[in-house]
Amino acid sequence: MDTTEPAAGPGADEAGEGDLEISLASATELCRLGLGTMVDIRQAFEIELKGAVPGAVHIPLFEVKLLLGHSLSEDEQDILDAGKPSEIDVQGFFTTLNRLHHVHDNIVLCLCNSGRRSLYAAQLLRSMGYRKALSVAGGFQAWRKQQPPA
Repeated sequence: MDTTEPAAGPGADEAGEGDLEISLASATELCRLGLGTMVDIRQAFEIELKGAVPGAVHIPLFEVKLLLGHSLSEDEQDILDAGKPSEIDVQGFFTTLNRLHHVHDNIVLCLCNSGRRSLYAAQLLRSMGYRKALSVAGGFQAWRKQQPPA
């Protein structure tokens, strides 16, 4: 599989997207019960512009891909270049994930803007041994629609 493409459509793993995706309602309930943690994989500037999900842990996907030696597509590089890099290193990345996944036995619920990048992130995490990684369907846009008007 080409690591620069999201895990959708042709080239997705044989298990399919359905095995990697969870509804926003289910993800929210898992967090409420203390069984899951939302991990916002958007870039820092996206969170600053659009807002954050309360209680979510921020781990920017594109910086992680570079740390792990993966190449970025031109579009991903453009998004990365649009903001200032987050201060994340390999040790911090693995420490955070291990704390969530192994120590607290939480389901890692990847959240991006629309749910496309989070599919890739969930697949990447699973390939690294984090078997409880899922993508939140609809991403931040779905979460925002669920919020009461201000």
